[in-house]
Amino acid sequence: MPEKSRAIILVPLAVLMILAVFLLLGYALTIAFQLPSRLDLPIPIRVIGFLTLLLGLLFLGWFFRYRRPTDVLVSTYVTFSKMVRGVRLEERSFRTEPLVVKGPYRYVRHPLYSGVLVQLAGWWLLLDYSLLLVSTLLAFVWFTAVVTPFEEKELRAIFGEDYELYAREVPRMIPFIKRRGKKMRHL
Repeated sequence: MPEKSRAIILVPLAVLMILAVFLLLGYALTIAFQLPSRLDLPIPIRVIGFLTLLLGLLFLGWFFRYRRPTDVLVSTYVTFSKMVRGVRLEERSFRTEPLVVKGPYRYVRHPLYSGVLVQLAGWWLLLDYSLLLVSTLLAFVWFTAVVTPFEEKELRAIFGEDYELYAREVPRMIPFIKRRGKKMRHL
């Protein structure tokens, strides 16, 4: 099976499996720490959850205007293959897209992860299940401690000084917390 086809099939399956693991861990930790299953959030907070979901969908829609879904699947496949197989980070494999620094990438280096976290937080606020809060926190830890550090090493190896400059000026996943200049210099 060609690598691109493999990426299109395997990445969504892996994402669903990882999401299932986070939900199961969230459920297990909720039980282990004897957290209430629901926090009885007031209706206005749950409405904010609905609005957060909409915001997350809009953000992800904006993201996909700058990265095609197939490019995202392929680059994710390549990155995780490198992580698992120990392939050299400089190797592009069949990852051909350029460094994107427009659209949501002007505000965060990892807009897909930011969008996913906003979605998870929205579902938690809307549905008011503690396991969703714990799962969201676990996903945040996974993205910040495992996925983004490896991916950023790879991006530095592929794009060199362009990525270094970009990383110095744009925060990782939470917008507006690390801007060093008034405007991002054009790469």
